[in-house]
Amino acid sequence: MADYNVIVIGAGPAGYVAAIRCAQLGMKTACIDKWINSEGKSSLGGTCLNVGCIPSKALLDSSHHYYFMQKHAATHGITCKDLDIDVAAMQARKATVVKKLTQGIGALFKNNKVTSIEGTARLIGNQQIEVTAHDGSKQTLTTDNIIIATGSVPAKIPVAPTDDKLIVDSTGALAFDSVPQRLGVIGAGAIGLELGSVWSRLGSQVTILEALPDFLATADRKIATFAQRELKKQGLDIHLGASVTGTTVANNEVTVSYKDDKGEQQLLVDKLIVAVGRKPNTESLGAGELGIQINERGFIEVDEFRQTAVPGIYAVGDVIGGPMLAHKGSEEGVMVAERLAGHKSEMSYDTVPWVIYTWPEVAWVGKTEAELKGVAYKVGQFPFAASGRAQAHGDTSGMVRILADAETDRLLGVHIFGISASELISEAVVAMEFDGSAEDLARMIHAHPTLAEAVHEAALGVDGRMIHA
Repeated sequence: MADYNVIVIGAGPAGYVAAIRCAQLGMKTACIDKWINSEGKSSLGGTCLNVGCIPSKALLDSSHHYYFMQKHAATHGITCKDLDIDVAAMQARKATVVKKLTQGIGALFKNNKVTSIEGTARLIGNQQIEVTAHDGSKQTLTTDNIIIATGSVPAKIPVAPTDDKLIVDSTGALAFDSVPQRLGVIGAGAIGLELGSVWSRLGSQVTILEALPDFLATADRKIATFAQRELKKQGLDIHLGASVTGTTVANNEVTVSYKDDKGEQQLLVDKLIVAVGRKPNTESLGAGELGIQINERGFIEVDEFRQTAVPGIYAVGDVIGGPMLAHKGSEEGVMVAERLAGHKSEMSYDTVPWVIYTWPEVAWVGKTEAELKGVAYKVGQFPFAASGRAQAHGDTSGMVRILADAETDRLLGVHIFGISASELISEAVVAMEFDGSAEDLARMIHAHPTLAEAVHEAALGVDGRMIHA
């Protein structure tokens, strides 16, 4: 008889959610995790809670409060003298938020009877896992099923090797103890823009180098254009088509060499953040030796229900590719848990929302116009400048754009750049999950005055009947 019905490897959003759901469904469940925090203690939650989603949002919110007081409070009749920023206090608040949430997962495990095991896991059979504890001791556990949720790590590039001092990855960028005077960022994706925004708001002169010629290439083009314009107004110096060719560290500075349409260029900064994406964390797992198929990019290959080539072994989250988003991984974990319990659970990847937490925020779900080539569609768009609530709030940048099938009116994509876009997008996700139409959104009564009215008006605009624009 096996020690457990299910063992989950990794306690990030995909892993801990899968473990809890398995336990809720009556399976004897364990979750193995090796994460150690800066205090040398075990810390559940993976990258997201420890050095990703949560700490970055804590810093984004703190820096936004400072930026608002500095740039916009006066327009609300608020005067503040001797405004200053205490980076140490900000970092302490971030640490408190992280600690509270990571400890909360431990409480959830206890309440749901999930056994938490500290250490590094290695697959030694399709039903066996060797766990090496932090003190070097080993134990072998048996299980009926295994869920791999080992997540991802920051991708590295040879031309900018990190030293955790002057050249850092996203983890290092969350831990600065002072505001760099000149900050360089390689990569204008979500991570680069969010981290660049944090330190720009606090006073850094931020230059972002992006190799691709288009800004936010996967987003709606009009939304991306609005976002780029607004971020430049906020002080982010964004260079597109800029390919980094090398870095040199000397005199406590970093010289970044890059090539763009003007030829060879150089950038001198005090700190450099490498934010060129993430790669799957599969090293030392022993997956390949067991027969689990791993593609050329390092991702574990799975079927539509997240099962690997080895029966009884599943993989979810960043480690299998697709959108590297915490909420996507969590829902995959739920799906696998429920299927193990005999439920016919499935997942819709067409309605996974994307969010970039700049200010204003960028969010979307479904297809962009570039992805709808050959498909007849209609567009409705509404500017936040025409929203009464946005005007009252003082944040009127951006718009809501809705794409609907020209014949059926079925929602194909919803794209938002503006205040609280991360919250507003959920309405579109619900509508699309139920195969809703633009007419459905247009017929729903939205409270006034709210930002959600912008979604309502954009839906009306699909048929050319907006009221307020």
